Amino acid sequence: MELVIEQLRELYSSFNNSDEITDIVRLPQSGGDRVYFRIFTGKGSYIATFNSNIKETETFLRFTEHFKNINCPLPSIYAVNSEKTLYIQEDFGNESLLNKIEHEGLSENVFNLYKKSLKALANMQMSGDIGLDYNWCITSKEFGKQAILSDLLYFKYYFLDTLKIPYDKERLIDDFEQLSTYLSQASNKGFMFRDFQSRNIMVRDNEVYFIDYQGGMKGAVQYDVASLLWQAKAELTDEWKNKLLSYYIDCLEEIIKRPIQRGLFINRYHGYVLIRLLQVLGAYGFRGIFERKAHFLTSIPLALNNLKWFLTNKKIGLELPEFERVLALVVADDIITKFVPIHADASTPLIVKVNSFSYKIGGIPPDSTSNGGGFVFDCRGILNPGRFDEYKAITGRNKPVIDFLEQRTKMPEFLNSIYNVVDIAVENYIGRKFESLMISFGCTGGCHRSVYAAEQLTRHLRNKYGVKVELHHIEQHIKEKRGF
Repeated sequence: MELVIEQLRELYSSFNNSDEITDIVRLPQSGGDRVYFRIFTGKGSYIATFNSNIKETETFLRFTEHFKNINCPLPSIYAVNSEKTLYIQEDFGNESLLNKIEHEGLSENVFNLYKKSLKALANMQMSGDIGLDYNWCITSKEFGKQAILSDLLYFKYYFLDTLKIPYDKERLIDDFEQLSTYLSQASNKGFMFRDFQSRNIMVRDNEVYFIDYQGGMKGAVQYDVASLLWQAKAELTDEWKNKLLSYYIDCLEEIIKRPIQRGLFINRYHGYVLIRLLQVLGAYGFRGIFERKAHFLTSIPLALNNLKWFLTNKKIGLELPEFERVLALVVADDIITKFVPIHADASTPLIVKVNSFSYKIGGIPPDSTSNGGGFVFDCRGILNPGRFDEYKAITGRNKPVIDFLEQRTKMPEFLNSIYNVVDIAVENYIGRKFESLMISFGCTGGCHRSVYAAEQLTRHLRNKYGVKVELHHIEQHIKEKRGF
């Protein structure tokens, strides 16, 4: 990332040499392979993106230019390097529509933000469809029968098959074929955002702005509305979903200048709700069950409960016997419970002791508990910030060192692997009512890498399991006692 940051500074100076950069911070990575940075300057901030997938970058740039011509709320692009691997765009801040829901709940203001989002979406879908070259799309040009079938198979392979629920393969595929044919015949088609969820809607000064639309293609407009209104983490009420869907149809009718057959539109909408819910479960299965990423694993119960409510209360207007039978098994209570992570409470006896230490000075700390064991992780394979003068007098708890480890080393990958290993033990120990588990991180001096890793693991365990954690920075404690 050092080279990328250097190129980023050069790119920034190509369009703005009057406002100097004060800091560049790498942002947490999401599900994709794109790497994001926030550039801080004396007068404001920008978002920079590094992406080795040039086609994806080209699609994003072309879509942005096209849709901004019809006043869609998208970021301005300020600079792109010649290789099209790095670009700088407008920064809408840190607050998404999902953040608004988390902070305000289902308030009147949040409801109005949803309305603004849906009105802007309808314009992007229908007005934006005019003159759009779908040859720019990253993969498929259209979300037609094959794409719908692909989403159903994605759910089957990465979620359903992991549950080992028996089913009649031929009959299930027949149902998939019938559903994908039915939905592909939708009459209301336009630009389909593909991942229109509250995380991809930023809020600044109480106005909404869209990001991450480069995966779009032509398709039924209902899909995007289903993605937004049925996002599991948003937990919108059925009353809100119905009112917002009705408002969205009003917006569509205003744009296309003709009435929509609401009954047929809503039936197909319910079908796309089902497709979206299953596609999300497939993604959670792949990222969570196969790649062992905690964020996705903990989202599975929410998604299953969302699907369960849908199957109980909504109809799609088709008889799909084998599919319906299998889905009923998927949302059974015992399946949902299987994915609910174990959580500590006030009576849980487990105390996790997390240490940072120095191999060079004090060595591996002893475990005085009766059961012993636990984990010791060697951080010396990570580039040492202590080699650089600017970091020698500070520790892994200070922001410059944190930025160095997160942006310039493999520490994030190192910690993700550790979380996967430690989580197994913590869940088992909570369930078996064990009292102690020790986890220690060592590096050369016990100041930078081990301190940072111990801090991050402590935060992870408290957030995910609510377990009691005692954090001890051994070398730092010794220095504090000596007055250093």
